[in-house]
Amino acid sequence: MIHPEFDRRRLRVLPLSDRRNKLEIVRDHISPTAEGGPLSSEAIAVVAESAERIRDARENDRSVILTFGAHTIKNGLGPVLIHLMEAGWVTHLATNGAGIIHDWEFAFQGQTSEDVAAGVEAGQFGIWEETGRTINLALRVGAWERRGYGESIGALIQNDGLTIPSIEELCNASAAVLDDPARAAAAADLLGAVRDFDLAPGRMAVPHPFKQYSPQAAAFQMGIPFTGHPMFGHDIIYNHPMNHGPAIGRTAERDYLRFADSVTRIDGGVYLSVGSAVMSPMIFEKALSMAQNVERQSGGHIKNHFISVVDLAETTWDWEADGEPPMDNAAYYLRYCKTFNRMGGTMRYASADNRDFLLSLCRALEE
Repeated sequence: MIHPEFDRRRLRVLPLSDRRNKLEIVRDHISPTAEGGPLSSEAIAVVAESAERIRDARENDRSVILTFGAHTIKNGLGPVLIHLMEAGWVTHLATNGAGIIHDWEFAFQGQTSEDVAAGVEAGQFGIWEETGRTINLALRVGAWERRGYGESIGALIQNDGLTIPSIEELCNASAAVLDDPARAAAAADLLGAVRDFDLAPGRMAVPHPFKQYSPQAAAFQMGIPFTGHPMFGHDIIYNHPMNHGPAIGRTAERDYLRFADSVTRIDGGVYLSVGSAVMSPMIFEKALSMAQNVERQSGGHIKNHFISVVDLAETTWDWEADGEPPMDNAAYYLRYCKTFNRMGGTMRYASADNRDFLLSLCRALEE
């Protein structure tokens, strides 16, 4: 039996300029020199230990991976992330699909964050032309250019546009399926967009007047991995007719493997998970398992890594002293703590706002 599918071509897609936004990057951005809010004594201790571990990791050329949820971007912390990269403290950044989108919208129009309840009521939530069309097209182009998910959007922002290949070039690449199946498939995907949306070959200019606030653009410019880890249907770009699953899969798979490669150097390194309740622990446990598999084959063992987990939820459970709580304890269902506590090494948890934690970490590193 073939079940019916929703036809996105039926949607009335409005221009992004029609949307009212809650956040403005010029007004709401946070400088890395700003003063953070007060932290608990426990969180202060986690900041201090994290800074010490980061210094040691960088002196020994080990990975320092900063993974974060979309609110880190929405809270205006882009300049803080850029500072951590420029100062050499962070070697890899990773976020979810929403983090990618909010950063792009800030760079493109200086605003982001719509009213979800009102948008759903009006049947307009997430159904915006520039966000859906541009990001999805950038992912098709990125798959063709062998880029990852985050890198594709970082290149779009930093380069202020995309390069659309000619139909002849895409047809030739599509025909060479036996020589390079992956590139042939990516060429066919992009060819479909060129045909369906009547795209002209050559440079497609997409100005980003606020890109100085974009950590994706900065990471692309500096050659630092900034990986995107989306989940299908979670983000507003899936509502647009330009959306194409194979391109998302190709670029997201590449980013996951790049993330896993950074995890292979986590022994003696640091993993910072800031405000990511699901994505960060889920990708880390699988990537660490792969890295450990390879390390074990050569007689090694990844065990000297430091994991700093930051979220708003309060917990009284002592993960270090008492291990994993029983299933009838609410702490068991703090996915990030439970998962990271199983990952070996040393785990610390800080209940803190991401702004206060990252600003305090910047100050501790500089001191």
